[in-house]
Amino acid sequence: MSMQRPTARTGAMSWYAWGEEDRAAPLAPHVRELIARTLGAELHDLPPVPEEEVRLPEPELPGPARDALAAALGGDGSRVRSDRAARLRHAAGKSTPDLLRMRAGRGVRAPDAVVLPGSHEEVEAVLAACAGHRVAVVPFGGGTSVVGGVDPLRGPFSAVVALDLRGMDRLVRIDAESGTAVLQAGLRTPEAEELLAAHGYTLGHLPQSYEYATIGGYAATRSSGQASSGYGRFDAMVLALKAATPRGTLELGRAPASAAGPDLRQLLLGSEGAFGVITEVTVRVRPVPAARHDEAWAFPGFAEGAAALRALARSPLRPTTARLSDETETFVNAALSGKEAAPGCLAVIGFDGDAEDVEARRAACARLLGEAGGTPLGSGPVADWRDSRFHAPYLRDTLLSAGVLAETLETAATWAGLLPLYRATSEAVSEALKGREGDAVVLCHISHTYPEGASLYFTVVTAAGDDPPARWERAKRAAGDAIAANGGTISHHHAVGTDHLPWMESEIGPLGAEVLRAVKERLDPEGILNPGKLVPPRAD
Repeated sequence: MSMQRPTARTGAMSWYAWGEEDRAAPLAPHVRELIARTLGAELHDLPPVPEEEVRLPEPELPGPARDALAAALGGDGSRVRSDRAARLRHAAGKSTPDLLRMRAGRGVRAPDAVVLPGSHEEVEAVLAACAGHRVAVVPFGGGTSVVGGVDPLRGPFSAVVALDLRGMDRLVRIDAESGTAVLQAGLRTPEAEELLAAHGYTLGHLPQSYEYATIGGYAATRSSGQASSGYGRFDAMVLALKAATPRGTLELGRAPASAAGPDLRQLLLGSEGAFGVITEVTVRVRPVPAARHDEAWAFPGFAEGAAALRALARSPLRPTTARLSDETETFVNAALSGKEAAPGCLAVIGFDGDAEDVEARRAACARLLGEAGGTPLGSGPVADWRDSRFHAPYLRDTLLSAGVLAETLETAATWAGLLPLYRATSEAVSEALKGREGDAVVLCHISHTYPEGASLYFTVVTAAGDDPPARWERAKRAAGDAIAANGGTISHHHAVGTDHLPWMESEIGPLGAEVLRAVKERLDPEGILNPGKLVPPRAD
């Protein structure tokens, strides 16, 4: 099979917001007033400045470096862009601090150029040129990072370029006998799904960033989707990968499992472009499901619902989707959809497969959830969730324009530690945001379950106040400290980037940090790859 490209391309995201600018509707006056009363704060609008007023540093890519990059990409220089529009759109990810900087038009760290390779070989050539001219390289896929993962940091180098992989957008081959597909890293998820669906397959990977995130980004950050209970995390889908490094190519993985030493794929999965640039992955694919069934369940409280999901995760039934909102999130979600909230906590359970299998699993799960104290609510509440699940980032933009910070953070723990971690993190964030600028509303849901534990996904809503970046930094610091002190991981599926780096060494230990630095030094001797991310710096 020859390589195939998608027929429909996903458009570029806004430079100051998530996705398409016109999808974030203004906040209705009565809703704004209600939010202000709830938060106990006065709200001040935070509109974006006009694009032409954004202050960008002047590009400083040296001429010889630019010539070397042009030569690596065919010689004419058309795929080495230093125009203002390209640099602005590669200046940040989509975290609240990112969006605050972009909207204010100040403190924006733009790359000196944007480089657009179209093949693995061109990526290798770009890295060689950058290593030779001491230019930092930030791999850039969909630009959806919310932890500073694509910040164009120079480190000690004279310049920094964004390595945009969107030109690598092909389905290389599909192996129906083995149930695998080889995908290039620059494919966005809807594009990959279009190509796979033509052969009757799907990835089944549905994170909230689905519309814009790329295949390579999923691998580089260990992404986890909303259907991970059934389809698994993205890193678990990867059988093999190809990566370009300043030292050459790594091609890792050749069988479903191996005892040939440590699994070196794991050095690249989750490496955030700091060890190499993932250009191609071989992933497990599944047949497009013939049937799908969703249903909602109510539980008296978060503890009871968590116990039910634990029983489900340990059973052989394993629904495709299993989520549980706490009482606050259940109430807020119902209010946003204009519905009456279910008492207690709402769980969302979903099943994909053939019709007979779906019905059998649904019936067995219903018995288990009923015995665990759940009350069935039918499919209606889940329909609301499915309709709105990719809209939350747009709601964040709407709130931000009205002077409200609405940001997420996540962690995971064993079942034994999950509820203490939930309480400690919620309380720490709430306490950090109390004061003259109002209070915070902290919502949470269990988003991914495992036999041994689960993840917690928090949403924090608070007034922006007089210094919005500092206000969110207080919340993030309090959450990170609480997570580290209570046995949680600092990141379940958002990766490390710059935001989680302060807690990285406490999670993996000083010796673990040395191991990461040693890998970095071997694969990237000049240190040009995504400086300031993932790898804890030396104390000296």
